[in-house]
Amino acid sequence: MKLKQLILVFMTLALVLSCKTSPFTGKQTFNAYSNEQIFPSSFQQYNQFLAENNVVRGTAEAAEVKRVGDRIAVAAERYMTALGYPNYLDDYQWEYNLIKDNAVNAFCMPGGKIVVFTGLLPIAETEAGLAMVMGHELAHAMANHGAQRMTAAQAQSLGAVAGSVLIGNDPQKQQIFNQAYGLGTTVGGMLPFSRSHENQADEIGTIIAAIAGYDPYAAISLWERMRAASGGQAPPEFLSTHPSADTRIARLKEIAPRAVAEAQKFGVNPTK
Repeated sequence: MKLKQLILVFMTLALVLSCKTSPFTGKQTFNAYSNEQIFPSSFQQYNQFLAENNVVRGTAEAAEVKRVGDRIAVAAERYMTALGYPNYLDDYQWEYNLIKDNAVNAFCMPGGKIVVFTGLLPIAETEAGLAMVMGHELAHAMANHGAQRMTAAQAQSLGAVAGSVLIGNDPQKQQIFNQAYGLGTTVGGMLPFSRSHENQADEIGTIIAAIAGYDPYAAISLWERMRAASGGQAPPEFLSTHPSADTRIARLKEIAPRAVAEAQKFGVNPTK
């Protein structure tokens, strides 16, 4: 077998082995990394981040972050059990910390390690608003978006190498390959992939926050405040890893009633 054929076989096998079924969509996702591979590094990086930043402790705001996190984590367990995945979150080690920083931001490391920055709290405004943000970040971790992005980046690198072997060093042919493969441009490749993750995290996170008892319509008003706070400085949507605020608000208006219906299946009425 020639080298070109061997590379094609290897890439095909890697793609097949890297596909896993998402419990949220039932579709195949491209993920070459297991929890055992990612979580230890994630936990280590999280601890390092806490050591290098100003963790807020003993305040009402810090207690609120922990309270919201605990409620959402319990709801996530209930939700995954109802989906038929009762052990899905066994390896997760939930932790929630408030960091003194003016950034309007929050994130969740793989494995359930959440950070909220104090700069987000005025925009979140209410506990329900904070729950929508934390639910969204938690959903990224639950859906293994970090691992999927790492896999996609690895595939792009592999594709570039394969391309140089399969089509040789002809610059014109290499340019055509790169354009078709999405290499050399984030607009056609990784950015839309990231926006799909954001859309999925909005839906999963809003549903889980609703099961935790938080009004999902708070997500709409949250993003209206986010839009106002941005002052129109966000980049055009096709150049952003996130949907525009207008697109997001429109989708959340569709998601909110579905989130209420899902919560009611668990005996929860989150709009009270």
